[in-house]
Amino acid sequence: MDNYKYLYLQTRTEQNGFMSINFSINIDSEVPKYQQLVNAINNELANNKLTSGDALPSVNYMCTTYQLSRDTVFKSYSILKEQGVVQSVPNKGYYIANNTRKVLLVLDTFKAYKEVVYHSFVGNLPDNIITDVQFHHYNIDNFKTILNNSKGKYYKYVVMTFNHDDVPLVISDIDDEKLLLIDWSIHSNSSNNYVFQDFGKAFFEALKPANKVFRKYKKLVFLYPTFTYHPEETVVYFRKYCGLFHFDYEIITNPKAFKVEKDVAYISTSDRMLGQFLEQCKTENLEPGVDVGFLSYNETPTKKFIYKGISVISTDFEALGTKAAEFVTQNKPMQYYVPTKLIIRDSL
Repeated sequence: MDNYKYLYLQTRTEQNGFMSINFSINIDSEVPKYQQLVNAINNELANNKLTSGDALPSVNYMCTTYQLSRDTVFKSYSILKEQGVVQSVPNKGYYIANNTRKVLLVLDTFKAYKEVVYHSFVGNLPDNIITDVQFHHYNIDNFKTILNNSKGKYYKYVVMTFNHDDVPLVISDIDDEKLLLIDWSIHSNSSNNYVFQDFGKAFFEALKPANKVFRKYKKLVFLYPTFTYHPEETVVYFRKYCGLFHFDYEIITNPKAFKVEKDVAYISTSDRMLGQFLEQCKTENLEPGVDVGFLSYNETPTKKFIYKGISVISTDFEALGTKAAEFVTQNKPMQYYVPTKLIIRDSL
């Protein structure tokens, strides 16, 4: 423990006199001391140990009492001012500006259904919680940069992970009580908070009500193009479904090999493939829902209006955002699977 220097900060409020706040600075850490001080004050604010109007120790007091350089303390306070956490009053010092909390929302890509998650999430947060949203685009370097640069700056972290071996190490630096994993269970463990959808068994169960509709077609084809990041367990359960209910089936991974056939129903994880399907139907004079069928993964606000309505199998993205917001506001453990549902429209 010799590499830790423990600081006991006294803050002042007009109502309550003096109160003590303590935190530690690791003098051997790779994280600069100024950033450790920023992180510590943000953490105290997040844990309600600091509140609007509380006075922070002066720069001179911090320097002389805790052997920190003036540049270190001043830089810390300046960063907190830029973040809107602290305000300075001439001849009086530094004060906590307000009770605003900042939350980091990390998504994979910006798609229509991710927009539903985002708006549901921020729409269920109180006005004093501000959301920063960033996208990793399935790039591990982006993911590392986003999370490493965010350490200690946020009240809560809501993160959509992906399948890469380095992900567990990156998220391990965030305290479990501050971290919520969303969408996919990849790289999660029993101690994590999460709001997930089930890409396997729940997908299988949601397909069952479509049995009678699928009987109209001679074969089921799963479009799982190589460019998709959709979990492969969905393909595994598609095979189980076809085997149990005796459907002839095929799995197409090469998008260039896709050619619409009459009397075939298609299930697709990609909206790009949905576009190809509709274009080919137009060219071949095939009527969706009559000559061919299509079931799309992931509901979006527009799919019920495309053509005569595209059938979907989807989790409830609005509920996913709502439950994530609940984790932020209620400060309770969260482990929840959002149900998967089937919506049959004219495309089947």
